[in-house]
Amino acid sequence: MSKPIVAVVGRPNVGKSSFFNRVAGRRISIVENVPGVTRDRLYTDVDWAGYAFTMIDTGGIAPDKDDEWQKYILMQAQLAIDVADVVLMIVDGREGVTPNDRHVAQILRKSKKSVILAVNKMENEDVHNAVEFYELGLGEPFAMSCTHGTGVADVLDEVVKKFKVKIDATEQDERLKIAIVGRPNAGKSSITNRLLGEERVVVSNVAGTTRDAIDVPFRYNNKEYILIDTAGIRRKNKIDYESVEGFSVMRSLGAIRRADIIVYVLDASDEITEQDVRVLGYIHEQGKPSVILYNKWDLVEKDSQTVNKYKQTLQNSLKFMDYFVVEYISAKEGTRFGRIMEKVEYVYNNACTRITTGLLNEILQDAMSTSEPPSHNGKRLKINYITQVAITPPSFAIFVNNPELVHFSYLRYLENCLRRAKNFEGTPIRIFIRKKSKDKE
Repeated sequence: MSKPIVAVVGRPNVGKSSFFNRVAGRRISIVENVPGVTRDRLYTDVDWAGYAFTMIDTGGIAPDKDDEWQKYILMQAQLAIDVADVVLMIVDGREGVTPNDRHVAQILRKSKKSVILAVNKMENEDVHNAVEFYELGLGEPFAMSCTHGTGVADVLDEVVKKFKVKIDATEQDERLKIAIVGRPNAGKSSITNRLLGEERVVVSNVAGTTRDAIDVPFRYNNKEYILIDTAGIRRKNKIDYESVEGFSVMRSLGAIRRADIIVYVLDASDEITEQDVRVLGYIHEQGKPSVILYNKWDLVEKDSQTVNKYKQTLQNSLKFMDYFVVEYISAKEGTRFGRIMEKVEYVYNNACTRITTGLLNEILQDAMSTSEPPSHNGKRLKINYITQVAITPPSFAIFVNNPELVHFSYLRYLENCLRRAKNFEGTPIRIFIRKKSKDKE
């Protein structure tokens, strides 16, 4: 079951981003920035009062229809409203009701969505001044100050009251969530249907048939899974953000974020595109283990070097994720379908790998013996120890005397040493550099 979505909207400069950053617990500039996939969008996962939800920030809405940038902002805000379960409109209590506020409120009334109205910047104002915002016809206005944090909790309490279904932030669904992602018409829905053994998803040769991310529970080898079939992600200039396809893209990227593992589908009868590379880059940045499927293998003329040529193409295109795992299938004929779930389990198990601190430091010592840590301006990097701090993806903290002396190339070298020592095929690795505290020296 998907988390509820809360869209934060309003005219410019009312404090939407301040609210967003305060609730997120950190300053967020760009959370999702995938050039060519969709435009920059801000969102964060939130736990509040035992409820889990996703919050989306939007640009300031203004009624200037002749401004191209405003047209874009309005489209993005409308998409966020369309996919949201609850909309939070923020207004400026110091300025009172403005024509722009009325414009935004009109959009929200037409949307028929559940709306919470928050009156920001009420630090030194009489909270009773918020009553004038009843004029907007959106119900009771709640006074708050994002700067001081007053009233923010009350607003969030009202937001979660509007959820029709509670996703408990403390509950964990043990079922592995597999997102099937790729460009339109690559065969994602056909793969889903064959895995499920039934026609659960509409299949068509018209690109873009799947309009939303569809969660389908299924059982394989007596184990429960969730399969997420997503809309195809097209190139930026092929997306009509005013159509349903626009928020199909939003849902697809959201599916990547909430999945445990990604199955990325490429069309073997077509070339890998810049768009494929960008989305796979996004998957890598999100720290998601992945399996790449070349579908439509039945359409490829083959010789003894065909597989090697396809692998080389991936190696040339995906230098940032040279750990990739690839399989060659035909959804139409069912070729090698048994290998899909085998590869999914294999890769996810790799992503769950834990290494004892003792073994990690043996690997580290061997690495430093082979290639000494670098020095800069007479200062040599001293690496004290390494420990694993997380899985999915495997994440490691390395404690050093001076983090500024750690060059990217040496960090890459250490990652390669870890990969040679343990099987991390199909999963990214994260390495965090920490300064060793003085009391441990």
